Amino acid sequence: MKVFNSISEFACPKKTVVTLGTFDGVHLGHQKIIDRLLNSASNNNLESVVLTFSQHPRAVLHVDSNIKLLNSNLEKSALLEKKGIDNLIIHPFDAQFSELTGEEFVRTVLVEKLNIQKIIIGYDHRFGKNRNSNIDDLIVYGKQYDFEVEQISAKEINDVSISSTKIRNAITEGEITLANKYLGYYYFLSGPIIKGKQLGKTIGFPTANIKIEEASKLIPKNGVYVVKSILNNREIFGMMNIGTNPTVDGKNLSIEVHFFDFNNDLYNQKITVSILKRLRSEQKFDSVGLLQAQLEKDRSASLSYLADL
Repeated sequence: MKVFNSISEFACPKKTVVTLGTFDGVHLGHQKIIDRLLNSASNNNLESVVLTFSQHPRAVLHVDSNIKLLNSNLEKSALLEKKGIDNLIIHPFDAQFSELTGEEFVRTVLVEKLNIQKIIIGYDHRFGKNRNSNIDDLIVYGKQYDFEVEQISAKEINDVSISSTKIRNAITEGEITLANKYLGYYYFLSGPIIKGKQLGKTIGFPTANIKIEEASKLIPKNGVYVVKSILNNREIFGMMNIGTNPTVDGKNLSIEVHFFDFNNDLYNQKITVSILKRLRSEQKFDSVGLLQAQLEKDRSASLSYLADL
């Protein structure tokens, strides 16, 4: 897959089939669109192009928006590459770009830059300045500029009944199993391992502390989760705590993973942790001993769950 950091970087002599959107999460609904795109590219000898944005439009157009995202741009790229896309354009969404009218966007971007022959888009997609243009306008522009518009119907979209917002809400509420169902994969966190307070090591539960480097990345609700990672080319399972460590009067949010049957040093390595199940909320215990006893129960619950996978 070729990745371009702006529309101006893209050049392709071959005709293209295009879809566009934020694609946050690359969830099952998005995957349905991508599959249509890939089938069309294969059947018509076209280059497949996904146009997405380096910033969520809402974060640019609504200054007070503090939207958290399911994927960083690198994570989104990796998920789309797995699908087999030919070209991914991650364009900077800024105020200037948002001022393009629907007709200007079609002419200067789709036609002149992307060499479009076909676009695949949802029935409810809106575009152009103030989102004033819709699918009917796109069909008119398609006839004017000689490209095909394939519309994904309301029934098809409603049959999937998935949105990035629903998934964000589920993760925020700790409903990770529901979020994973909508995503079609396990929600994951990625980042380098940093030194923590090392309390876990003193009570028999050494942890790897993950630093999330993207401020916009959505962190699940505080609590204890069953997780897995690929470490040294092996699938390793464990349990993860997200929270402030209230038993030892912690103040700052930390993400700590205790891996089962794995004792290697991970400091400064970047790892990815897939989140399988939520076990419980974070609790404050009256003593470190009581915390240790609960962690033993959490490990047993995790292993019991993993045995049934």
